[in-house]
Amino acid sequence: MPEQSSPQPKRIAIIPGDGIGKEVIPEVVKVMKAAVSAGSRELSIVEFDWGADRYLRDGTTLPLDAVEMFRRDFDAILLGALGDARIPDNRHGADILMGLRFRLDLYANVRPCTLLDRRLTPLRDRDENDIQFTVIRENTEGSYVGMGGFFKKGTADEIATQEDVNTRKGVERILRFAYEYARKHGRKRVCMSDKSNALAYGHDLWRRTFAAVRGDYPEIESSHMYIDNLLMQMVRDPSQFEVIVTCNMFGDIASDVGAQLAGGLGLAPSGNIHPGQVSMFEPVHGSAPQIAGKGIANPMGAVLAAAMMLSHLGLTGEARRMETAVRAAIAEGQTTADLGGSLATRAAGDWLVRRVESA
Repeated sequence: MPEQSSPQPKRIAIIPGDGIGKEVIPEVVKVMKAAVSAGSRELSIVEFDWGADRYLRDGTTLPLDAVEMFRRDFDAILLGALGDARIPDNRHGADILMGLRFRLDLYANVRPCTLLDRRLTPLRDRDENDIQFTVIRENTEGSYVGMGGFFKKGTADEIATQEDVNTRKGVERILRFAYEYARKHGRKRVCMSDKSNALAYGHDLWRRTFAAVRGDYPEIESSHMYIDNLLMQMVRDPSQFEVIVTCNMFGDIASDVGAQLAGGLGLAPSGNIHPGQVSMFEPVHGSAPQIAGKGIANPMGAVLAAAMMLSHLGLTGEARRMETAVRAAIAEGQTTADLGGSLATRAAGDWLVRRVESA
């Protein structure tokens, strides 16, 4: 028999970014390498120094050829965090993060809200079975496209406009993504949220498109809630939700509420996805400048984001090793202080590595 060649290593681009991103990403790389090695696989990792330091040094944000390079040379991108007080308008962060989301057309922002240990939720009498839902946020339209402007800025008569952009194509594809996600992950309920009772044009488009798409998925229970009611219901009874799909701004807000219900932003991963194309994964927590440089940042949200990335790339066993290690760390109190432990960032990463290697 001819000798079978081993699979090509998955090609991962790493952007640690700013603040605690530069502290947690090295720990994530250690854990990820340990998980892949335990599964007898390989990764090809290339790190890029794009962030505040680079911007202040030579003005680089997102190089002109970066998007094409990622499409051509990489399978996925892992982003740490962006934001630095030395750059008040966060221009570099917006150029990198929004530039990649928009120019790579990463239209689906996927944020699992999964309670890993009942001690972590602020909700009374709720456990791991009650908080297991995913917020799917439209990622390339809505209020975050940057369309708008100022008139008479800085005067008493100043006017500021901010456009909310919704297209039939964009709305339909995120709705279908949500239903396909539900099918793939064995979820039986999809809830679409908007504010069509007040946003009579853009969100009427959401309602009409939802009515047209839901019929193609008869096995999935479909429901609708206005965003204010959705947020109240998430707090009142999160167990009623499995997949939530909504617009860019509402998804940003709802997923942060969901993250807090599941233990806080330090445990929250996310994926910026375009099926079949290079996609980007990141923790939700941001650069957290108030704790940067202190060695106390929690690496687990970034570890879970990397696990999402490996699962997306078909390395499901390796992803499961990482997720299992995080659960074990929480159960055994081997965490940073925000989760009740006493480990520094590097020690938390080392513990996860040992757990992954012994699994």
